[in-house]
Amino acid sequence: MSILDTLSFVANHPLNRERKLQSMVRFLKWQIGSSLSPGTTVHNWINGSKFYVQRGETALTGNIYTGLFEFADMGFLLHFLRGQDLYVDVGANAGSFTILACSVVGARGIAFEPVPSIYARLVNNVELNDLSQRVVCVNKAVGAEVGRIAFTSRSGATNHALATNEACIDSISVEMTTLDSALANEAPALLKIDVEGFESAVVKGSTETLGADSLKAVIMELNGSGSRYGFVEDQIVTEMFRFGFESYCYDPFLRELTRIDGKNLESGNTIFIRDASFAKERVQSAVAVEILGRLV
Repeated sequence: MSILDTLSFVANHPLNRERKLQSMVRFLKWQIGSSLSPGTTVHNWINGSKFYVQRGETALTGNIYTGLFEFADMGFLLHFLRGQDLYVDVGANAGSFTILACSVVGARGIAFEPVPSIYARLVNNVELNDLSQRVVCVNKAVGAEVGRIAFTSRSGATNHALATNEACIDSISVEMTTLDSALANEAPALLKIDVEGFESAVVKGSTETLGADSLKAVIMELNGSGSRYGFVEDQIVTEMFRFGFESYCYDPFLRELTRIDGKNLESGNTIFIRDASFAKERVQSAVAVEILGRLV
């Protein structure tokens, strides 16, 4: 993303549209500060939550600029989850969604991150928020089978499983599990799958998890990256429908879930819901959260 694209994204983000000047000040403050004092700093986030961040960590710096980098999906998570729930994060990266689920909301969490250096960032953020008793961090990839798989290691938030014949000089071998194996005795209420195109493999290894009555919603990245593995995302949507889910988009300001046909074409993520009345009651009754001076 170019600097102009970044500035446009920040200024037009739903939490910044009415306060564009403040958003630009926030952006410039981080850019200048992180240039003059490079290294890791602590950013105070929402309701006492915080995270370690350093220059170049797109997902985390996006939260600094916008409050909620992935506004609709993060807003849905904040409104849908409750403290008694289990949240499962597949492709947790440094832990933005996990922090929201388990620090801000107070849910229990299981977070999967395969790349050791990124996994260390996840663990550090979990410990920073005193979540070690509430969140289990798992240093494994998730896919269709148990075994090992080659992974990129220096692509930050876009690290991914290597496709057949894909070249990578910094590839590493990581352990892989399936959700059905890893969650055999668990009952998640919300599942997030963000694995840079490997979602089809995750779904294939999650038939029992996806079929469980406890699982009411799934946030899944469907941005076309599956083509590198020969996956067709329409097939994922069909499979989710087969499990009884329907696809939705979400407006956190209005607390409205709107059913859509297929994947969300306006976003890289799609929200799948199995029990619409349950989900709608939850989001409408959730306690508001203050983010950048606005209630969401």
